[in-house]
Amino acid sequence: MPKKISVRAARPIDGHVGSRVRLRRMLLGVSQEKLGEALGVTFQQIQKYERGANRVSASKLWEIGKALDVPISYFFEGIDALNKAAWDEIRAGDTSISIMEFVQSPEGLALNRAFAKMSKKSRQAVLDLIRTMAKEG
Repeated sequence: MPKKISVRAARPIDGHVGSRVRLRRMLLGVSQEKLGEALGVTFQQIQKYERGANRVSASKLWEIGKALDVPISYFFEGIDALNKAAWDEIRAGDTSISIMEFVQSPEGLALNRAFAKMSKKSRQAVLDLIRTMAKEG
């Protein structure tokens, strides 16, 4: 018999939304405490949202979007671009460094900030180089 999924339990999408909350908050230089104050919740609750441990209600997500100056759709951007391996990793609860953890690390944030400032042509060249290097191990 298939395993029953709790309606209230966090799911992979909650992890993605949480990682987008964390990414935007960090890009703006807003602390968990400040975001919590703006939303009327504790910084611990923000931590739970960002880890995907707690689901974010629609109304709370709307408030988060307003506080971080992004539309709600921002939190779902890139969801279709996640490759199968990343989704499998999220579903399995892999504790090794994941794509999301890297993107949120200081190095990942610095890389993304610099990458976003590059021209489209330069970004493609860097991406091609990285793919080649990754294949070589």
